[in-house]
Amino acid sequence: MNPTPLNEEIVLDPKRYIVSETDKKGKITFCNDYFIEVCGYSKEELIGKPHSIIRHPDMPKVVFKLLWETISQGKNINAVVKNLAKDGRYYWIFTEFESRRDTDTGEIIGYHAARKSISKHVIEIIAGLYAELLEIEKMEDIVASEKYLVNFLKDKGDDIEFANIMEEIHRFY
Repeated sequence: MNPTPLNEEIVLDPKRYIVSETDKKGKITFCNDYFIEVCGYSKEELIGKPHSIIRHPDMPKVVFKLLWETISQGKNINAVVKNLAKDGRYYWIFTEFESRRDTDTGEIIGYHAARKSISKHVIEIIAGLYAELLEIEKMEDIVASEKYLVNFLKDKGDDIEFANIMEEIHRFY
């Protein structure tokens, strides 16, 4: 049996969603069967672990900083993310993040994420931006990376914020 080549892209089924839920701190509390199938970890390996278990090193830290800032305020956000499977392969996904709230207190108790496949065109655009942000983080820091991203968004339009970047990406190019 041949081992799976590292750094190979996993082709996702466009009709299926990868679903997970976490607690307030980002520890996985639920994952559907497709999540398990794609990432290659067992349910037991995922439950209770930080969601960062599948974080790909090509992802700039600033993206997760801004994601957490947004969802911890109870705001929903969409994002394109590159994830890392257990065997070293990767997959790009469009993710819809939503806050889960206690029905009595309204307090955020965790987060729900539904992910689906995304077009190659969007991946090409985002991969270039992410590579630039990652390089800035390596050469300088996350503050410089965030400043670059803010200026990038300002150049694309006055009212575009990070929370809307994924929905606006087709208008950029």
